[in-house]
Amino acid sequence: MKIVHGAISGDSHVQLDRDAFTSRMSKAKFGDRIPHVIETTDQALMYKPLDYAVERWVVNGKVVDKRWPANCPAAMNDATRSLGAQRWEDVPRGVYDPIARLEFLDRDGVDAEVLYPNPPVQNATFFQGDAELELACVQAYNDAVGDWRRASERYIPLALIPYLSGIDATVAEIQRAAKTGHKGILMVVEPSLAIQDKYDVLGLAGINAGLKGLPHFCHPYWDRVWAAAQDCELPIHWHANGGISLRGPAWKGYSFSEESVSFVPGAFCLPTQFLPNLMFSGVLERYPRLKWVWAEIGIGWIQYVLDACDHEWERRHLWTEGLPSRPSELFKRQIYSMFWFEQAGVDLRSAFGAGNLMWQSDFPHSTSTYPDSHKFIEQCMEGVNADERRQLMFQNAVDLYNL
Repeated sequence: MKIVHGAISGDSHVQLDRDAFTSRMSKAKFGDRIPHVIETTDQALMYKPLDYAVERWVVNGKVVDKRWPANCPAAMNDATRSLGAQRWEDVPRGVYDPIARLEFLDRDGVDAEVLYPNPPVQNATFFQGDAELELACVQAYNDAVGDWRRASERYIPLALIPYLSGIDATVAEIQRAAKTGHKGILMVVEPSLAIQDKYDVLGLAGINAGLKGLPHFCHPYWDRVWAAAQDCELPIHWHANGGISLRGPAWKGYSFSEESVSFVPGAFCLPTQFLPNLMFSGVLERYPRLKWVWAEIGIGWIQYVLDACDHEWERRHLWTEGLPSRPSELFKRQIYSMFWFEQAGVDLRSAFGAGNLMWQSDFPHSTSTYPDSHKFIEQCMEGVNADERRQLMFQNAVDLYNL
């Protein structure tokens, strides 16, 4: 890949076109259960009541995001990021069209971007309670996002996996994704919890929210997934809260902006809950070539977690219990995180390794640095030497994704 601007976004979001699923799934078999966009005046399907008809994604009979049909505030020419497209005609074409999107990348000085989902895909997958529908949705999504890679090598697609059809189907989809140009796998952080919807005021949970029955992350059931991903050289990705809700109910009196900022910063505490589980699970020891990436979660928390894990590993002599490697060494060998505005986290890079960090723009979400990414980059890169800057801004991504 030719680097022109000196920046690869390790986390951006792909908005599939409104016909992405209806054009790829059997109408005869699935009918209106296929993900599609509807028009509605029902204010119960709006995060904030509006007095005009809006459009929303529906999957298996349920609206899956009450805010908008596309999560793209950064592309809406609104400095406060409070404006959201309520109808598809209001969504800028560069949000959902891969060719038009290239103009956004060049305007922001971004060479390439790793593609995480946008509506109707939330929390990394479809939990439908119906294995056949989930598998068809996952495959339609993977085919559609794969088309972005075929449109331009500047797009780095991640594949979803099916959960409800059994481990054979999961492994088969990983292997299929590797053959069709995907560069990684996106999973929920703890499959046994699935998606909890107790405080799902935005309508982001899966159709079968609270699904039970999937084995715990540490269960040997998932070993075939780790083995397949390692063999295919597809890193495992977690995004933001990883499909797990760790928040209380939002106050009804919040404005849209207040609701957003009351949630987003606190979501960054999630790695302190689940990253130690990964490091003490034995998975990293058993699959030493498998890389792990956690996006849209920041980096300021890393050193505390590593210090705490190393401390417990030492005082409890965990090398005597099948965990021979120091947790901080495992992190440097296999785990990546990202930053997009926090200079303090970048200042700690020498402690946990500049080779484990990637920059992200989070386009087109509200926290995105677009269209001023290089202004934020310069703020974060103050005091960073040229070699480390190259690592953080694009070389780590080039190496991880074999670009």
